Parts: sequence; structure tokens; C-alpha cells
Amino acid sequence: MDRFDIGLIMFVAALVLIALRMTVAGAMLLVGGLGYAAINGWLPLLSTLKTITYSKFANNGLSVLPLFLLMGEFASRGGMNARLFRTARAWLGHWRGGLAVATIGGCAAFGAICGSSLAT
Repeated sequence: MDRFDIGLIMFVAALVLIALRMTVAGAMLLVGGLGYAAINGWLPLLSTLKTITYSKFANNGLSVLPLFLLMGEFASRGGMNARLFRTARAWLGHWRGGLAVATIGGCAAFGAICGSSLAT
């Protein structure tokens, strides 16, 4: 069997497991692990699981997400979000598609304030 055949079998197995009401994450973990072991062997799979598990939890790149959520909650409780949207609606709401334009304008203003357009 070549890698394409193994990949096709694993894809069908994942669909079957999901159809049997297994969680998507569990099905992907099981099928991915079995496929990796079928191609590379069991010892490389165990070694990869050991190192990837630690490296994913030791990485602090995602530690800022709770702080962005906290900042958004402060902005919401303080009424800043509503004021930004009302301002954008007053300036841009009379255009065609005004609700969408005002929403984008409010998000752009919040992104300019907090410094991250992706966090809005």
C-alpha cells in the first residue's frame, strides 16, 4: 500500500467514527495516530507525541488571548463598544449597507484603540 491508499482509508475511517457519534477531535487523534504509525512506525509516533505535547503546552504564544478577552469585557462594561458603534452608525449609517459599514467602522475604531485589528 502506498501513502495515498493509507490516507484514503484513514479519511473513510474518520468519517465512519464521526458518523458513529465520536467527537471530531477524538476521531482525528485516533485516525491520525494510526495513520502516522502505519507510515512511520510506533516508536516514532510515541516520540512525536512525547515532544509535541510538551512543546504545545510550553509555548506561551497564546497566553495573550485571555487578556484580549478581558480587555473586550472591560470595553463592553464601560460602554465603549456601544459608543464606538453609535459614532460609526452616525457617520456611516446613512450609506447603502449602513449597518455593515457601521459595524466594520466600529471594529476598525476598536482595533485602532487596542492596537490589534485581529482581536476585534
